Amino acid sequence: MRANWESVIEKVLSYPDSDELNVLFQLLLTEEERSAVAGRLKVFQLLLQGELSQRQISADYQVSIATITRCSNYLKNMNNEHRELIRNMVL
Repeated sequence: MRANWESVIEKVLSYPDSDELNVLFQLLLTEEERSAVAGRLKVFQLLLQGELSQRQISADYQVSIATITRCSNYLKNMNNEHRELIRNMVL
């Protein structure tokens, strides 16, 4: 079976109720995976705000330096238009 990410996106978008969406994510993702996604979102938010260093983010939010570096590199390697889109999405 080949996984289709688009079908996941379509399924997520079909749930207007956050309680139902939460049940879906509990089905699809382990607690550890949900925590990792939430942590990554927080890292992107903090990096885009630009108020804390990577070390401060790691210490304050118990996120690995490796995760923070991956997120930071992703932001650094995108063009300004894409970065602004991401900023509007997560802040």
